[in-house]
Amino acid sequence: MKYRKLGASDLSVSEICLGSWLTYGVGVEFERGRACVDAAFDAGVNFLDTSNIYGIGAAEEFLGRALRGRPRASYILATKLYFPMTDEDSGLSRAQIHKQLDLSLKRLGTDYVDLYQCHRYDHDTPLEETMQGLSEVVRAGKARCIGFSEWGAEQIEAALKIAGTVRFVSSQPQYSLLWRRPESDVFPLCAREGIGQIVLSGKYKRGAPPPPDSRAGSAQMGGFIQRWLDDDKLAAVERLAPVARDLGLTMSQLALAWVLRRPEVSSAIIGATKPEQVVENAAASGKTLSPETLKAIDAALA
Repeated sequence: MKYRKLGASDLSVSEICLGSWLTYGVGVEFERGRACVDAAFDAGVNFLDTSNIYGIGAAEEFLGRALRGRPRASYILATKLYFPMTDEDSGLSRAQIHKQLDLSLKRLGTDYVDLYQCHRYDHDTPLEETMQGLSEVVRAGKARCIGFSEWGAEQIEAALKIAGTVRFVSSQPQYSLLWRRPESDVFPLCAREGIGQIVLSGKYKRGAPPPPDSRAGSAQMGGFIQRWLDDDKLAAVERLAPVARDLGLTMSQLALAWVLRRPEVSSAIIGATKPEQVVENAAASGKTLSPETLKAIDAALA
């Protein structure tokens, strides 16, 4: 496993990050989920990403149990807030930042998180108030660093201009072979400002239902994923299969190696329902793609 600095922070994160969206505490029973976490640590993964909204706290509770007994300094733990936890609790107000982080820490069984992230931009709360609240939890020692997910360049720039507040060190955008939009403005801005990217990553085939043991085939986990399984996208994925095969890589390894080719990317988040998937994906760390391979990928997706 290779490691990279997360932006301008002092956090050294594994190139592969184990995520928990739709899986742990939701669609995967505890023992199999813990086996995935154990497999990640065995493969050198030190970075785990979750959110309070995943399972309405269930994913955080899972990690709190699964990580019990491991030295706290042996892993980097990230969580998020924004989406509604109750009818009254949502957004990025100063009060919500303090309240939701305290609740997350309790579920996670820890005194601090290494990275606290704004899951989306809050148009209903003054940005100055959000940055004040985030700065307060960092200065209180409850979070080491702060980040955001799916913010636009103008929103990022506005936050960086607020004096006297803690600066962001991470961005978590959608970024993949099929979704390259952040390359145009978010990546260059963040590179200039010392903000690292933590990016989100098939096994799904055109004309066939998703495997029943996959996230897309699960009643609990598959609703959101189904929107990505249209024929055009799956046809593009199929055209990449020979490229991966010639390199001796699985499709998931090719996809991960592709996003990790960018120096702006600190880590790629994977989702896994089985330990074997963790092992397969972790093996993408350190893989390099030649200029010829990158041209072949672009041609396959044209």
